[in-house]
Formats: sequence, structure tokens, C-alpha cells
Amino acid sequence: MTTKLIIDTDPGIDDAMAIFYAAAAPDIDLLGLTTIFGNVTTKTATRNALRLLEAAELDVPVAHGAETPLVLPPFTPSAHVHGAEGFGDIPAETPKGSQLDEDAADFLIRMAREHKGELVVCPIGPLTNIAHAIQRDADFAKNVKRIVIMGGSLEEGGNITPHAEANIYHDPHAADVVFGSGAQVEMVGLDVTHRILCTQGDFSAIAAQSPDLGGMLQKMSVFYLHFYETVGKFDGCSLHDPAAVIACTHPELFTARSVAMEVSCDGETSGETRLSTKSGRKPIDVYMAVDADAVKALFLKRLAILP
Repeated sequence: MTTKLIIDTDPGIDDAMAIFYAAAAPDIDLLGLTTIFGNVTTKTATRNALRLLEAAELDVPVAHGAETPLVLPPFTPSAHVHGAEGFGDIPAETPKGSQLDEDAADFLIRMAREHKGELVVCPIGPLTNIAHAIQRDADFAKNVKRIVIMGGSLEEGGNITPHAEANIYHDPHAADVVFGSGAQVEMVGLDVTHRILCTQGDFSAIAAQSPDLGGMLQKMSVFYLHFYETVGKFDGCSLHDPAAVIACTHPELFTARSVAMEVSCDGETSGETRLSTKSGRKPIDVYMAVDADAVKALFLKRLAILP
């Protein structure tokens, strides 16, 4: 049985890893990509999403998303992590394809209606597009089957501030809308993604088995792994975004805690995901443990079948 999936993305090197995994996974029916700011601007994210799909020879629609957070002013993208164009040292290229006329939130609303009770949405960037969809359509949260988020943490702390993970930090108000929506939300945060590492040797193995797309990831990884070394992490990069996509089809590889969550939206704790004190919030599934070896092995196995 395949999972009908839309990935909401800000590509981004680990986004590229996640999208190529989805391209290779026989149990994923990728219905589209929606784009968001974060690692890059939304304009660059849309261009990069189109480039990745063309590289993977996937005929999948791309819907351009929100360009600014719900409330906060825009952030400068993290070029020191992903490179000025999002793919490390790989230069910008203009894709042949073009984005939909429909914006990301309207596309999400339409697809959730057309695939009611079947669509899984996997946001691997800030949650602005998902919040817009929830705010525009009262039925969206009921129509989607699951919203599987890469972001936040419960016990691990942050990676952009001591309190906040980057995707949540870049639009905390949107994240709080999603957590309070009543949808089936699952949070694949730093509590698990920090346990799954991809090393230089892994990227070399991917490139050896998949010279085209794996080679592209290997070129990107040089910049990405160097960033990790600058912050004192010499054992590889965390498998953030691919872990969330894998959780969409293999939740049995993770252990979740069902708790109501909220997001701090101001002060020095802005972006912190924490247990909610708000009455009536539906619990979400916060992933707290992972079979890291199995997730990584699945990731490497699937990428090996790519061209």
C-alpha cells in the first residue's frame, strides 16, 4: 500500500536527501511539493524543488508558498549551512519546468479534499503554509490523514537557540496553529533526528551506487559536513528531513509519546516546543526514540536504486 504524500520543503541539502528518498521509495506516491522559506528564500526553494524533480525525472507539481512568517518579520536564510543557493557549492541553474498558478496553501487544501482521509503532509521547513491552509479551510485539519513534521524537540533543546529548533523558530506562530489544529500531528524532532547520522563515507557509498543523484548529494554534502565540523560535530550530519519522510511510511521504527504541545512565540524562548497548558488541546505524537540503524539502512538502501 502506498502513502499519498506532499512534502512541504525549503531545499536545502537535507531536503534534497528527503526528496530523493521519496523519489526512490516504492511505498510513496508523491503528489506534489510545496515550497517555503527557511534554508533559502521561497523563490529559491521553488526553483530548487523544480531542479530536484527534474534531476529525478519526476513529473510532480510544485506550488510556491508563503514568503514571510505569519507574524514575525522575514529571516535571512542560513547560507552558512546550505550555501547561498541551497545546494552547497553547486551553482544555481534555471529549471525547465514552472510552478503551479495555485499557491501552496490552496494546493494543500485542494489535495486534502480530493484525497480526503488519505493524504499525508510532511512539512520539513517552517510551518507557514500548513497554518495558512488550516486558517483558510476549516475542514483541512480533518481532511488530511496525518501531518508529519520535521521540527521541534521535547527534551533535546534547540539547534538555532538553546531552546528552539530552526524550523519552529522561523515561524513559531504557525507551528502553534498547527499544534492546536486538532489534526493528526506527529513531530519528528531533534529528540530522534540527532540520533541518526550520515557520514562522509555514507555519502561516498551513495555516490558509488547512484552516480547521478547520489553523486549530486555527495557534492552537496561536502559543504554541509564542513558546516557541522565548524560547530564541533565531526561524526556526520543529522538525518533530519529524511527521517520525517521515513516516519510517514515506517512509524513502527519510532516510539512516540502522546502529549498536548504548544510553542513559545516571544522572548528568549521563542520557538520552544513544550507541553501545553492550554485547555482542550488534542495530543500530538512526539517521537522520542528511534531505531536509528534501521532508519539509516532504509535510507541508504532506497537511495542505492536511484540512477
